Amino acid sequence: MNIKQFGGILLITGNAIGGGMLALPLATAQIGFFNSSLFLIICWGIMLTGGLLILEVNLWFPPHSHLISMARATLGVPGEIIAWLCYLLLLYALLSAYIAGGSDFLQGVLQKVDIHFSAIATTTLFVLILSPIIYKGMHSVDLMNRILMGGKLFIFCLLVLFLFPFISTKLLRQGNVYHLPHSLTIIITSFGFAAIIPSLRSYFHSNIKQLRLVVILGSLIPLICYIFWNAAIMGVIPTNKLLIIAKSSQSTSHLTNTLSYLLNKSNIILLTWMFTSICLATSFLGVGISLSDFLMDGLALTQSKKNKFIVSLLTFTPPLLIIWLYPASFMLALNYAGIWCATLLALLPALMAWSGRYKQQIDAPYQVMGGKSLLCLLILSSSIIIGHAVIADVF
Repeated sequence: MNIKQFGGILLITGNAIGGGMLALPLATAQIGFFNSSLFLIICWGIMLTGGLLILEVNLWFPPHSHLISMARATLGVPGEIIAWLCYLLLLYALLSAYIAGGSDFLQGVLQKVDIHFSAIATTTLFVLILSPIIYKGMHSVDLMNRILMGGKLFIFCLLVLFLFPFISTKLLRQGNVYHLPHSLTIIITSFGFAAIIPSLRSYFHSNIKQLRLVVILGSLIPLICYIFWNAAIMGVIPTNKLLIIAKSSQSTSHLTNTLSYLLNKSNIILLTWMFTSICLATSFLGVGISLSDFLMDGLALTQSKKNKFIVSLLTFTPPLLIIWLYPASFMLALNYAGIWCATLLALLPALMAWSGRYKQQIDAPYQVMGGKSLLCLLILSSSIIIGHAVIADVF
């Protein structure tokens, strides 16, 4: 494995392990550790299949093709409209969540050193710190992500190691699967890595073997991390406290403060704050570059400085406005993101693959195993998840 493949794996991992990970034990607290672990594995399989299908379909078209052009060519105008709506809603929801979480975290850090900024100021500052990296392009994002991800995985291992002696097996045995519909959207969102695959395809010059390995390993690492993270948080913080944090307007800082209060260990407090900050930064970078590339492709723009500036404004202005108007939208944005995530990164890839393989008879350089049975299973499972999420949000 070369350094570029390692960087690609970290980009997939960094795109998954972020704000969604911080929200995961909050969202799955009611269903419990063992139930949540089972559904994490199921949802990982669903989203990995969707990701590999996106890779398959993307390889049918020229490099730099994104989901808009893929959906237009395979599903026509209806597919293009669905892709536009779902992609924009998904990535803007994710960016809004990560900006909200980042702003909340930054505000908490500044307050500890007696610096008091408004929510609008910290939100703007968070975006201004990280957006120039995205403006410079995928290579810049990759280099920064390698640095952050190396630190994040190391800090994560230390944090879980320090938390495990405090875990209560009694707390881990709690939970009821009845509450699953309210958790599915966050679980699915935690595996929303596939949006970056078209960008990676161009970055790896369509090397199928490398891309397949990057997607599989890059998604497997988050699954393992999520299970350990849920065990560490659910085993330390009682369910009723996790539910209170989930409803808080400052979920990210409330979670770290609760750990600090319960354990009162300086090393754990420091690691928790460091881990939270890196999680939000890596997810912001991954989603930001995906949305930027998507808009560049969807609007058929060339890579000029003027166009990159326009795309940057289109990328960051809408989520900034959302957070300025609704600063306490971290968990809410992630919940809605799950609906668009399942539609765009699971249901739509299956429909595109079906159309390309069996209607248009496209001769593919790479095809995901499983044939029609796998596609039908993915369409059915993603539809059930979307239906459950909609019902949970309505009722």
